[in-house]
Amino acid sequence: MAGLRKKRRMSMIFVGLLLMMVAAVVAGAAFKDGIEFFRSPTQVVDQMPGPDERFRLGGLVKEGSWEKGDVHRFVITDITNDVLVVYKGIVPDLFGEGQGTIVTGKLVNGEFIASEVLAKHDEEYMPDEVIDALKAQGVYVEPSS
Repeated sequence: MAGLRKKRRMSMIFVGLLLMMVAAVVAGAAFKDGIEFFRSPTQVVDQMPGPDERFRLGGLVKEGSWEKGDVHRFVITDITNDVLVVYKGIVPDLFGEGQGTIVTGKLVNGEFIASEVLAKHDEEYMPDEVIDALKAQGVYVEPSS
């Protein structure tokens, strides 16, 4: 009788561990497509991403670079390097030249094809990733209060 309980307990532990492993594999597969890494234009130029790699690109919209229309074309800069962005859709109301922005998409033939454009939400805001990238290059200037 004691041997039967021990076998049953071991079976339950084995099934529990197996279910946990299956859950971990499923979660890992789901995250594989959902994780988007942030990069600055300098990081993109220094280490070109793969053709199917989806990531976030952040920086400032370069003055004089925004071509408006059904398809928006603009340049994101971190002062050191520039990346041309192409976006088909409606940009946020607060999107503009000289403003901080983050775009999500893929780099295709030297152009960043964006699927999403995010803009700052007030005069003082700039995404943390953009600030960190600008600070790392020594070009970030703290806004005056």
